[in-house]
Amino acid sequence: MNQTGLITPEELRPICGRACRILDELDRILLGHHEVHRLLLIGILSRGHILLEGLPGVGKTALVKALGSLLSLEFKRIQFTPDLLPSDILGCNILQMMPDGERKMVFQPGAIFSNIVLADEINRASPKTQSAMLEAMQEHAVTLLGETRPLPEPFFVLASQNPIELEGTYPIPEAQLDRFLFKIAVGNVGADVLTEIISNRRRGEPPAPTFHVSAAELAELFDAMERIYLSEPVANYMARLVAAGHPGSPEALPEIERFVSFGASPRAAIALAESARAAALLAGRPSVGFEDVKSVAPAVLNHRLILNYQARLEKVTSFDLIGLLLEKVDPAGLGLPAGVALEPGGAK
Repeated sequence: MNQTGLITPEELRPICGRACRILDELDRILLGHHEVHRLLLIGILSRGHILLEGLPGVGKTALVKALGSLLSLEFKRIQFTPDLLPSDILGCNILQMMPDGERKMVFQPGAIFSNIVLADEINRASPKTQSAMLEAMQEHAVTLLGETRPLPEPFFVLASQNPIELEGTYPIPEAQLDRFLFKIAVGNVGADVLTEIISNRRRGEPPAPTFHVSAAELAELFDAMERIYLSEPVANYMARLVAAGHPGSPEALPEIERFVSFGASPRAAIALAESARAAALLAGRPSVGFEDVKSVAPAVLNHRLILNYQARLEKVTSFDLIGLLLEKVDPAGLGLPAGVALEPGGAK
């Protein structure tokens, strides 16, 4: 790999400080969800789309609004409902009278034309409406009546969804799920956090951000991401981790063969590479380590492993299987015998 232009620890230090300040501000605005905030920031640095899953009222919408304000990006919210149409998202052509008296079709952009789009309760809309976002998420463009219009950059879809067990929800198609870099579970908080919320925040309203990242500062963060070094051994570990999740693969674990119908796509390996770079940046490291891959793997893979009926019958979750992959796939790829491991001082 060409190492020209790689970031140095001295250059990375102020960049890491800025990223950590954003993280601290998210922790201050929405209490009790540090790991969710860390993964959300990693996803933004990776320029990926993020799916937040949780019951109503756990702060998913407030979190996305706070992030948009912190990053000084244009923010729009789309409330997904069963009667929402694709044109409500993408926009449409409207016949208008021009000043010279001529009638002309004029494009009226939809809410998708924004830097951050909050797709609120995305799985309450029909699959037809959900699929209207596929091109936007992949190509960062919208095509209507044969004309392709680019979306503003940077562009993120931050979607929230209710658990599929709730009434009035539609499962998100696998092709669309695969376009989300992360799927992050947003759970409930403990009694101590609830006590602080009701004691210090009237009507539960979060405080306003105390600072904002400028467009130039955000561009510096993205530029630093491009200069984080990814070594071949770490890249190989990511590839083997994804391959081991495919039933029928030579690397597949017995549990994968038993409980998984389809493994993750190549997009998962790309997502691991980008998000591991962001995890390294947030930790102040100029190169990606195995620990960075392990820290983001559950969020990258949990929605990409398609489980079979046997898994549902035995209540095996994708997180259970990802845990096995992280435990049993050797990062170094040395194929050491069982019971033998490497330590900093040598082998044992």
